[in-house]
Amino acid sequence: MPAVFYGHGSPMNALGGPHMSAWRDLGRTLPRPRAILMISAHWETLGGTAVTAMPRPRTIHDFRGFPQALFEMQYAAPGSPALAARVGELIPGVQLDQGWGLDHGTWCVLAHSYPEADVPVVQLSLDRALDAQGHYDLARRLAPLREEGVLIAGSGDIVHNLRAMRRDGSNTPYDWAQRFDAAVKAALADGDHERLVGLADPDGLGGEDARLAADEHFLPLLYVAAQQRPGEPVAFFNESIELGSVSMTGVVVGAAA
Repeated sequence: MPAVFYGHGSPMNALGGPHMSAWRDLGRTLPRPRAILMISAHWETLGGTAVTAMPRPRTIHDFRGFPQALFEMQYAAPGSPALAARVGELIPGVQLDQGWGLDHGTWCVLAHSYPEADVPVVQLSLDRALDAQGHYDLARRLAPLREEGVLIAGSGDIVHNLRAMRRDGSNTPYDWAQRFDAAVKAALADGDHERLVGLADPDGLGGEDARLAADEHFLPLLYVAAQQRPGEPVAFFNESIELGSVSMTGVVVGAAA
């Protein structure tokens, strides 16, 4: 299976918009997965990594101040206790979670890629104790899942700074947002994962651009990049920056977007 990173942006994208056609095309053109392992920026845990292990995960509306239509959306994809157990084999000590579900980082994009909600979905949490290198190293352990028909997917944003969003109607990207987005795409295209991980460090390679651009929404990208084998192609889709400071850039590892 390929691996996919979704730049998910606002929850409003679940209701439609210019990005959903690319998300729909992914569901139509990628090989059909046996199951999906999603790493969403919206599930962080302390004291270890967790994986949803229930047969019927709930739809989580983890936002406020949006139209009622968003709160009424349900994404009733089944879970997969078997996949959760397999993740536990690959990541010893992972916690089998029965309380989380599918947050909006997951269902807002999968509602377009797999609208029938008939592919089992399991979420993996982001352990807040890990740095970027730790997340990348953990993600490498998941690589066997690609050979087992599992779509490893991440959902976040390469650039994510809500405090800097332009609220005056302008959509002009900040210079630092453009530079960081471009630097990350170049590292992915070159297969230079050491550089990619380094770009997340505001005190190192990433510098001030990373300080402004990268937060927990960057981390799911590392789980997808870690699946890239030497020489394996990457492709990009939805290459735009919204409201000046939110990148919608998506990445496909191992297939054309």
